[in-house]
Amino acid sequence: MSEATFRAAPPAMLAEPGVAAVLDALPKARLVGGAVRDVLAGRPVADIDLATPDAPEAVTEALSRAGIRVVPTGIAHGTVTAVAGGRPVEITTLRRDVDTDGRHATVAYTDDWREDAARRDFTINAMSMERDGLVHDWFGGREDLAAGRVRFVGEAALRIAEDYLRALRFFRFHARYGRGTPDDEAITAIAAAVPGLARLSAERVWSELKRILAAPDPVASIRLMRETGVMEAVLPRAGGEARLAGLIRAGAPADALLRLAALAPGDVPSLAARLRLSGEEAARLESAEGPLPRPEDDDAALRRALADTPAAALADRAWLAEASGAAGDWSGLRARLAAIEPPRFPLAGADVVAAGIPPGPDVGRILAALRADWLAAGCTGARDAWIDALRTRVSPTG
Repeated sequence: MSEATFRAAPPAMLAEPGVAAVLDALPKARLVGGAVRDVLAGRPVADIDLATPDAPEAVTEALSRAGIRVVPTGIAHGTVTAVAGGRPVEITTLRRDVDTDGRHATVAYTDDWREDAARRDFTINAMSMERDGLVHDWFGGREDLAAGRVRFVGEAALRIAEDYLRALRFFRFHARYGRGTPDDEAITAIAAAVPGLARLSAERVWSELKRILAAPDPVASIRLMRETGVMEAVLPRAGGEARLAGLIRAGAPADALLRLAALAPGDVPSLAARLRLSGEEAARLESAEGPLPRPEDDDAALRRALADTPAAALADRAWLAEASGAAGDWSGLRARLAAIEPPRFPLAGADVVAAGIPPGPDVGRILAALRADWLAAGCTGARDAWIDALRTRVSPTG
């Protein structure tokens, strides 16, 4: 396909003093990748990524001459980061693939913009934009973006074989930019490449799955993953698509872990091991399942729940209950839980010892009994009142 060029309004951040200084120092640089895609899609641009035919050493020298701090963040891959005006700007030298093995690529520098674009995954990510808004598009990215079509650059099967993670990346971009029937060639190639997904590390799979789940509405992409066999390969226990759809309908936040809890309920230790979740992530999934007050329960019941379970975990459980179709005012329950100060039992083991009980098992037994009374009372009562209750319990006549 021959190059197409057209003009678009460049993002306002290119005119920021710091970014402008970087562009002044690197006149050959262009905006690339997701930033160009989001400009054309009318979406906010989060990061500035630039590419240039200049080698990293030349980039570093030019920026240093301009008084701009340079950090060699990915120098092995031809990437440095300029820090100007408080905004980091990544600059990568144009590259071409020399060798690929399904997980990693050996690259060489080039001064050919088309070669660099040809190694990118999807047409919508393969465009570049000059400072004045002139866009270079070799592979029909603008038309695909307008049509809601996620399409590989070149032959889909070959691009996936270069890096099997691209099969998962397809679903991430389809969830955010796709509309209507997905690209047939892409779907056929992805289905054929499913065995190759076993070569991906758990960390890479979870990193991509997390982004898929964080899309505004990933349900269609998740279903497509199941139809192609990808879901069975990466998350075989996932069967909660209806509950995931329920979360979307209920207006739950676009929280990847909450959506994972909906999609793959049950055996959290196995899921955490499969995806190499962090301890914090696994604990969040564990806490998403458990007892939950009913929306019609009184405030005493809510205080009892908050005494044993963090409010965030109870909110997760309420979202999942609502997503499962349980009847009740779950929105009201979440609001009530958020408005109540989590109660804290006012006594500790030191109070029991101070009341005359020697350190040992009796301290824990007495404390547990008093806490049960406190819970039964709706987690109310001042500390002085519970000190009196402690003294009564441990006194010879108590």
